[in-house]
Amino acid sequence: MKRISIPNFKDAKPIKTMNLFRKLFLVLFILAGTTACKKSSTPDPIPPPNPAPTPVIFTKGADVGWLTEMEAAGKKFYNSSGAEQDLILILKNLGMNTIRLRVWVNPASGWNNKADVIAKALRAKAAGMRVMIDFHYSDSWADPGKQTKPAAWAAQDLNGLKASLAAHTTDVLTALKTAGVTPEWVQVGNETNDGMLWPEGKASTNMANYAQLITTGYDAVKAVFPFAKVVVHLSNGWDNALFRWSFDGLKANGGKWDVIGMSIYPSSTNWATLNSQALVNMNDMVARYNKDVMVVEIGMSWDQPTASNSFIEDLIMKTKSVANNKGIGVLYWEPQAYSNWQGYTLGAFDNSGRPTAALNAFK
Repeated sequence: MKRISIPNFKDAKPIKTMNLFRKLFLVLFILAGTTACKKSSTPDPIPPPNPAPTPVIFTKGADVGWLTEMEAAGKKFYNSSGAEQDLILILKNLGMNTIRLRVWVNPASGWNNKADVIAKALRAKAAGMRVMIDFHYSDSWADPGKQTKPAAWAAQDLNGLKASLAAHTTDVLTALKTAGVTPEWVQVGNETNDGMLWPEGKASTNMANYAQLITTGYDAVKAVFPFAKVVVHLSNGWDNALFRWSFDGLKANGGKWDVIGMSIYPSSTNWATLNSQALVNMNDMVARYNKDVMVVEIGMSWDQPTASNSFIEDLIMKTKSVANNKGIGVLYWEPQAYSNWQGYTLGAFDNSGRPTAALNAFK
């Protein structure tokens, strides 16, 4: 037999394994390079630019709570050209963008009750206006000199008042929501210099009670309209000592609010001084509490239109200059009141039912 030489596989194995590793390495190298080329040839997607911030629209408007009552009494309104027109459209064409409406609990006349407020709010919405709701928590006027409980709440203690306040706030706001109206701001109380719902909620007597009522209103608003801004409103917007006392007291007692509202009713001779003092106060409120400020009521004698125009122009300018853009608006109180309507003479319409030059400041 021919002898066959058998190779030594023990010696050959490492060589074959080495060749195999080299081949695998070469394949992986080529694949890696191909992948890298693909990646480099396809540019990374460009991230979208940051969206532009939503511009803050300065609030310019009017409280027109008397509107339906005046119309029922036969009052008509005319634009500057003398053409009869819906009041809300007249105000809109003068540069306003907001309508403020007061709410009374059970008014004897029916005006400013829930149904009346909804009717006016729907008109404001149809005209493309923003809406502010102002709860007085009374059957009639609530202001620094009187904060009378609604007759139906007269015998209630603090807990009863809180429950009634929450129920009333929820009821009116839910009705507005059902009607398709979303208010941007809701006031809990009107010119509450010394609290509300006296005597239980009188601030000078019991600041803690007042704070509880404010917080109850705040929570009720947010439960229906989480994004609505809650306003606490005092008069005499130039009185820094008053504002510090009230809002320090609310803060110390757990009171909650989003916007500090104020009223300014100067004369034709002192408006410049009061505006300057109000600006100091507004800046102090922003620095002290980091809240927005808004002048929710202004007025001046209807027969001083030139002075009134200067007053409003200056106040709008000063409010816009408040630190950190936290001065957010100016609203006229019942500008359409004319011909001594219910004895009120601080409107901005003349006796023919036309707006005076005072309102040109809102343009």
